[in-house]
Amino acid sequence: MSRRRSLITAVLLFFAGLIGYAVGMAQELAPPAARAPRSLPQMKTLADQASYSIGLDIGRGIQKDKLELNADLVARGLIDALTGAKPLLTDEQIQQVMTEFSRARRAKTAAGDPVSATNLKEGLDFLAANTVKKGITTTPTGLQYQVLATGKGSSPKETDIVRVHYHGTLLDGKVFDSSVERKEPSEFPVNRVIPAWTEALQKMKVGDKWRLFVPSELAYGESGFPDSPIGPNAMLIFDVELLEILQ
Repeated sequence: MSRRRSLITAVLLFFAGLIGYAVGMAQELAPPAARAPRSLPQMKTLADQASYSIGLDIGRGIQKDKLELNADLVARGLIDALTGAKPLLTDEQIQQVMTEFSRARRAKTAAGDPVSATNLKEGLDFLAANTVKKGITTTPTGLQYQVLATGKGSSPKETDIVRVHYHGTLLDGKVFDSSVERKEPSEFPVNRVIPAWTEALQKMKVGDKWRLFVPSELAYGESGFPDSPIGPNAMLIFDVELLEILQ
């Protein structure tokens, strides 16, 4: 269940887009005859060199992914962040936007893979129908959960280690992993599992038992989990019981 994806990814995308934009913006907006030769930046300190190296690495990643970003809005986002201006979107809206952006990219990628495309469509259809059912809560990231039992303990922090019982299935009910069936609870850090679990566990209290309906982007995404029944873009369902906070 390792693999973490968070809003940090979105921030890096914004910075990466700005790098290419900021370097050439003044030159590109000027008429061809008025464009001056671009001067090389001075990298006199280790921090300067590290700054350039990080920017180059991120930029190469963005180029490889062929992301279609609006350079003007990338620049606006960075300026607002650095100057402390009021953002144009709330944190909740940003989460929702990046969820939809991720889904749109995955749908485009999955178009050439029938299994991936089928898994993605079935998962999205299920979540859309599930969201209106009684007792289902949907978070800004797209995670859905149903409270099966309520505890009275405290909630773990992201850095805590927890002991849980869980039972994981695919949409068709096939079990792919279950500590319940093994009759042995699992222990792990909250921040070392799939994003859906990291999010849910911090909302749960000791003694809670929740059913999680996990979109693929909050689980194993486009790659799935090799050598397991979890295919590309597979949505997952977990019953999770928080037994104890160990640390």
